Amino acid sequence: MSTTTTPHKKIANHEKVMPWQAGYGYTQALQVKDTVYLAGQLSHDMQGNLVAPAPLDAQGRPTDFSSMEAQMRQSYRNAAALLAGFGATFDDVVEENLFVLDIGASYAVAQKVRAEFYGNDQPACASNLIGVSQLALPGQLIEVTFRAVLKDA
Repeated sequence: MSTTTTPHKKIANHEKVMPWQAGYGYTQALQVKDTVYLAGQLSHDMQGNLVAPAPLDAQGRPTDFSSMEAQMRQSYRNAAALLAGFGATFDDVVEENLFVLDIGASYAVAQKVRAEFYGNDQPACASNLIGVSQLALPGQLIEVTFRAVLKDA
């Protein structure tokens, strides 16, 4: 993880800059006072490759949503790494927003994956499951944003 600090913010990014960061001016996470904001986390590995990409039809739309669980789990792993850079864990998360291409596919796996990371079946955070028509990368099924409040900031 690489971090920089300005007078009002601490900014963190995964060690390897993802291909889309430079073109978009994307910051993975930042801290202002006691609050950490994580930008949309995808299911990419640390080389920038999408983990478990969905197969696409001729128009570039996903044809199968069965990799939702694998993508969700990797998105949460990426978030865990960023949170750790601020001394935070999922215990500090107060809000998450899951943007998904298929509500049913995500709903079927969300409790299982979330319980793995939060450590219980009903995490103490506000959670929103939002269906969208498109995400940033072909084959991407999910993107998750997080807000955490640090105990000792």
